[in-house]
Amino acid sequence: MLKILPVAFVAATVFVASTNYPNASLAETCASQCGIRPIQFTPGQRIRLQVVNTTSNLVKLEKLQETKPIPLQAGEKFQLDNEQQSNISLVFWDEKGLPLKAIFSKPNAGTLRVELGRGKVNPGDRSLDILSDGRVKVY
Repeated sequence: MLKILPVAFVAATVFVASTNYPNASLAETCASQCGIRPIQFTPGQRIRLQVVNTTSNLVKLEKLQETKPIPLQAGEKFQLDNEQQSNISLVFWDEKGLPLKAIFSKPNAGTLRVELGRGKVNPGDRSLDILSDGRVKVY
């Protein structure tokens, strides 16, 4: 009888704790709540950068310290092929000053596709950085 008492005490404690704190007793994997995996490339990898203007306005792009502003008409695509990845910075803006939303995808191992669409909140997305460690950041 004395050996059953500690087991019963532990079972009662687990039961009471699970009813008072239901989330504490439900273990879940990261896959159930960790969100979308961030886009990343292998450091030093050559990257094809595709930019698509899905707005109805003129959007301008500028690769910092390397190009003059590049106009991108509504529905037009722009591509930078085989960019050596070492902190690539791209700034974009709507010619009318409207906010933009950048949607990123990785259609294959060496391509980053950026679709620029109409944003809902000012100032919206304005720049993209591909860092030398392979991470992609949006500001």
